[in-house]
Amino acid sequence: MNYRMMGKFISRILMVEAVFMIPALLISVFHEETESVFGFLTSIVITLATAVLLYLLCRKARKGFYAREGLVCVGASWIVMSLLGCLPFYFSGEIPRFVDALFETVSGFTTTGASILPEVETLSMGNLYWRSFTHWLGGMGVLVFVLAIGRGREKSDGYTMHLLRAESPGPKVEKLVPKMKDSAKILYFIYVFLTILNVVFLLAGGMPLFDAVCTAYGTAGTGGFGIKNDSIAGYSPYLQNVCTVFMLLFGVNFSCYYMLAIRQVKNVFKDEELRFYLGTVLASILLIAWNVRGFYGTLEETFRHAAFQVASIMTTTGFATTDFDLWPSFSRAILLGLMIVGACAGSTGGGFKCGRTLLLIKSLRRNVRQILHPQKVQVVRVNGQMVTERVLDNTNAYLAAYAFIVVFSFIVISIDGFSPMTNFSAVLACFNNIGPGLESVGPTCNFADYGLLSKSLLIVDMLAGRLEIFPILILFSRSTWIGR
Repeated sequence: MNYRMMGKFISRILMVEAVFMIPALLISVFHEETESVFGFLTSIVITLATAVLLYLLCRKARKGFYAREGLVCVGASWIVMSLLGCLPFYFSGEIPRFVDALFETVSGFTTTGASILPEVETLSMGNLYWRSFTHWLGGMGVLVFVLAIGRGREKSDGYTMHLLRAESPGPKVEKLVPKMKDSAKILYFIYVFLTILNVVFLLAGGMPLFDAVCTAYGTAGTGGFGIKNDSIAGYSPYLQNVCTVFMLLFGVNFSCYYMLAIRQVKNVFKDEELRFYLGTVLASILLIAWNVRGFYGTLEETFRHAAFQVASIMTTTGFATTDFDLWPSFSRAILLGLMIVGACAGSTGGGFKCGRTLLLIKSLRRNVRQILHPQKVQVVRVNGQMVTERVLDNTNAYLAAYAFIVVFSFIVISIDGFSPMTNFSAVLACFNNIGPGLESVGPTCNFADYGLLSKSLLIVDMLAGRLEIFPILILFSRSTWIGR
């Protein structure tokens, strides 16, 4: 294990994190929030000191970075980043319990949006900004950002690919262009462009600048931290519709936007995952709108709430315009299903991913055909290309790990005595990086009443869900550390 190389890379991440705390500090200074200013100053100093210490200890790291180091580095980076990122909440006293501050921060970086705060509006402006910004930073991935701004070297492309594979969501990660650094730059350019466009449309609807920026952070990262107690419900229908559109846009594989930019429009519309994603969204909206007819005064309001919640849940954003926990069982069942499926691979959304779901459906169909025609060679194709058995095996392994973690987490957090639906939806909401669940963790509730053990496990679930399970699981593997 090349520990020094990993330490050097983590030090760069912590430096980036410390720099990104500065705007929140300045906001706190502007609004004369004394406790918040102290919290950010202390946190920046500690984060920078940790980064410098790591760099000094690891500056003579030897070159060489392989798949195992990549997985460990990503998992460790996110843990360290979360431990230091929660300090502004803790030192300011606005979230006095460290585990609660860590839960809120991990929920932010992993773009989950699950909260322990009963009154969000009691937070200082600086902490509100930092809370929302963690979504934006974690949405595309902080390692991807570091790779995008780092010095480009041909020889480093191999190890950066290991890092990207470990952090990026989806069954298959590919370069957009030959150089990994250039791919990272393209991804972040698209990400920044869509975020700015989102802010512009929100401002056009009369939303205040601070609200627009924070809401755009939550939408872009598909996180869902609102700065109002009622999430998005208090804003106008226009602003709700803007959020719906941009949530869906950020749930699309970013490679589709790259193909649009290079004028490969036909390839975009032929993308099977995109068609599956949009088809699922449309079908869910129609079914829920039919099921909740009569809950709202007009057809427009019915479709607006149905579309918003489908977009919010499927993209794993977690914003809310209505208390969907009051909807009929059929609608809530659809939302639970969307929690699992999630958004497209290569997007900022979480969940199992449409790409994996599509692969499983095609793999199941192939197995049925093999039973009927055992002598015929059956292959799985996506977008006209044959899917390798290795990719299918990895998808099946991911499904097995996914099911085991969900069941295990569900059993453990049941210790706290909440209803089975509350516990099951809480696990799905955290593991799939959605935010709100049903019943006691619904859109009008929070996760504050869970005990220390449950919160700690849900923190691990959020990290595992955001990092596609294996970078976190590998940290608990004995063979990772003894080299066998």
